[in-house]
Amino acid sequence: MSQSVMQDGKIFVGKSVKPEYLDLRLANRHGLITGATGTGKTVTLQILAEGFSQAGVPVFAADIKGDLSGIAAKGEPKDFVAKRAEVVGLENFEYGSSPVVFWDVFGKMGHAIRATVDDMGPLLLSRMLELNDVQEGVLNVAFRVAADDKLPLMNLADLRAIINHVAERSKELSTKYGNVATSSVGAIQRRLLVLEGQGADHFFGEPALDIWDFIRTGSDGRGVINILAADNLMEKPRLYATFLLWMLTKLWQTLPEVGDQPKPKLVFFFDEAHLLFDDAPDALMDRVEQIARLVRSKGIGVYFITQNPLDVPNLISAQLGNRVQHALRAYTPKEQRAVKAAAETFRPNPEIDTERAILELKVGEALVSMLESKGEPSVVQRTLIRPPKGRIGPLSDAERRALISQSALYGKYEQVKDRESAYEILQERAGDGAEEANASSGGWFDSIFGSTRGPTGRKRQGMGEMISRDLQRSFSRTIASTIRNIIKKSLGLR
Repeated sequence: MSQSVMQDGKIFVGKSVKPEYLDLRLANRHGLITGATGTGKTVTLQILAEGFSQAGVPVFAADIKGDLSGIAAKGEPKDFVAKRAEVVGLENFEYGSSPVVFWDVFGKMGHAIRATVDDMGPLLLSRMLELNDVQEGVLNVAFRVAADDKLPLMNLADLRAIINHVAERSKELSTKYGNVATSSVGAIQRRLLVLEGQGADHFFGEPALDIWDFIRTGSDGRGVINILAADNLMEKPRLYATFLLWMLTKLWQTLPEVGDQPKPKLVFFFDEAHLLFDDAPDALMDRVEQIARLVRSKGIGVYFITQNPLDVPNLISAQLGNRVQHALRAYTPKEQRAVKAAAETFRPNPEIDTERAILELKVGEALVSMLESKGEPSVVQRTLIRPPKGRIGPLSDAERRALISQSALYGKYEQVKDRESAYEILQERAGDGAEEANASSGGWFDSIFGSTRGPTGRKRQGMGEMISRDLQRSFSRTIASTIRNIIKKSLGLR
């Protein structure tokens, strides 16, 4: 039976005993892609992203190894790709590129992505800074003071300034906001220095990201695939996880409620998903669960990608209806538990030993179960994933730079803007206070020692000027007398 990449509002995923599809109507019910390294997860991500794009659905995906960037280039004819297309029954398979926009928190491998400190908020910043409960409390006080005093928090300089400001006013603020411990202030400042050393200062500032720039279609109606260069970002895993959670939060807060739609407004692929959940405090886990549950009503589909299905907490995993499981290894007791847990998440197929199949899957094969009909999961099937139309592998640096310079967004985010915010306002206030103190002190000094004006405007000498005048006269007389005595002595006069 011949297939095409898109068919009747469905994305063709691959072939088992029958064609396997992802129904666009149910694509915002979220999903999970798991498997060991090298088993084909990136290609699965690529073919899903291509399918969504062709259906006019924008995509956001993190590119951990740089391999996903090849989706922007036309695929190169290869025998194994052609063979795969034939086996899965792809009709008139053609290589092709997808519309792509590249992004980079550090602004090197794509358009710079920035957020303001205000946008990030104290909860996510506390997660990023790894603060304890007491330190997080102080950070919350800083945000409240900034809001009450109308001090915009744009970048890390603003945040450091407001924390110092809170420390200086700690006694005054303690009655209204609670105790501000000096040790906690010091700890936060040290963490901020570490964060700045990791390059996070590139992320905080303006122009801040306009989230609507992720939700765009090309002139041909295809959805734009937004690719985040995450290879360097992955060296700062806490920053990576917090950044992606901020993006999901921003989408949730910005987009209107739309309910169930024929297709999603945006699909979000979250690679290395375990980083989001590792050592996350309860408050943050509640936020993740809340967003995963509610963002569906905004028309957003979220797909988590990770090696081990146990990486995703049960409360989140229960909301991931579309599943692709690549091969897992089971050399340790923990890995054996992961295989068993993965097998139990699928709707059983009496024709397949699911647990055994997970261990036997070849590269490019996966166990697939997608939501169908009224939202129930399909019976799990051993599936050969279809080949991508784009390049398998990364773009060259020259190809990437060319695409960035040709982007419709080029120039919008490249230059940092530094408008007046908390740091400048507090500096100005400190300067005004010092000037006022000097003026006050100078007025008292001048009233005693400096010159003043009488009622008629005539200048009067102050005490200081009179003392200076008398000292100058006395000094002049002394010098003159000394000189006369020297001359008389040299002439033998008395």
